[in-house]
Amino acid sequence: MATIFARRGRARLVFAAALALTLLGAGDSDPARFSRVGKRLMCPCGCAQMLLECNHVGCPDSDSMRAQLGAGIAHGDTDDAILAGFVATYGATVLAAPTRKGFDLLAWIMPFVALGGGIIMVVYFVRRWQLRNLQPAFAAPRVTGAGFEEFRRRAREETEL
Repeated sequence: MATIFARRGRARLVFAAALALTLLGAGDSDPARFSRVGKRLMCPCGCAQMLLECNHVGCPDSDSMRAQLGAGIAHGDTDDAILAGFVATYGATVLAAPTRKGFDLLAWIMPFVALGGGIIMVVYFVRRWQLRNLQPAFAAPRVTGAGFEEFRRRAREETEL
């Protein structure tokens, strides 16, 4: 029970800090930087929108995150330090795009590898299909010699009036 009140107390404190920063204009000290860094973050409330574009009514996270972003900018932290703070608090899913380091580099490379592999497979199968000498499934077997003369004789008998 005490932890619930402690969490609510922290949430109120963060909200109060956000309100104070907004009223004092700390979030507006560098609007271009605020916008640039804010577009690199996702809102963790489940709305699947970027932090600055979250229009989720009653969002429990966006106001406090905007305040935290404004505080980091006002404090003079670098963009990477601000993003690292958000990742430490909310996890890697808060980033709008994966980093270009380590295992996350795979997320940048794999779409191009898959597209290239798909194009190669399509070209391979189309060429293979074109080069293959396909006979229709309904084609009759070739008949030569005495068998051919027998078919010709039967056809004449059956078509005579």
